[in-house]
Amino acid sequence: MPPFFRNKSTNTDHWISLSDIMTALMMVFLLISIIYMIRVKESVDIPRIFKADEQQLYSQLQQKLSIKLKKWGATLSPDLTVRFSNEDILFKAGSAELQPEFKKALDEYFPEYLKSIMNEKFIKNIKEIRIEGHTSSFWAKGVSAETAYINNMQLSQQRAQNTLIYLLKTPYLTTSEKEWLKKKFRAIGYSSALTLGKDGKPVTKDNLEDFSVSQRVEFRVVTNAEDKIRAVAYGN
Repeated sequence: MPPFFRNKSTNTDHWISLSDIMTALMMVFLLISIIYMIRVKESVDIPRIFKADEQQLYSQLQQKLSIKLKKWGATLSPDLTVRFSNEDILFKAGSAELQPEFKKALDEYFPEYLKSIMNEKFIKNIKEIRIEGHTSSFWAKGVSAETAYINNMQLSQQRAQNTLIYLLKTPYLTTSEKEWLKKKFRAIGYSSALTLGKDGKPVTKDNLEDFSVSQRVEFRVVTNAEDKIRAVAYGN
């Protein structure tokens, strides 16, 4: 066969091979685009699904607990935070010992709260249940602001911890509930870092601190929504 025929055949083979490579690359890019679109959709859907579940759980808790919480001067927020700030039943000044009235409030409130959270529809999304201790910015005169903060940190941590210990020791919890709570319970002291005004909102220059409102114990549900979004984003 003449040389020019062989060259022509070689060139044709070359272009066919290059065409195959380009097609394969396009398929790869298309696959990457589809995967990316799926992940974007999931990252958008996850917060929406969690928000819907959060609203449903809030409605359920409000229905079951509103009367009991009102009785003890406690509140339930749409973000599922239960706040005890009634100074008549909470800790005495400078003390981390639970008063009898606060124990009664916990006995009435916590069983229903726990049953709702451990419902099979919600339990898989619960990352933590935080018991948060908060103090006001007040401390004895003659103490520096730094020392007052540290003293309040120790006090708030002890109050949160004693509340957690009391609940774990109560007889109405089943063995499975206790084991689950041991994995999810957290006791956190915030000292005077998150003080509140009389309206229960964070302190600002126009919303001065109310010492009695700042001193509180809060129960906060933390979901694993962020963990799931991160897993989708990084393909874990």
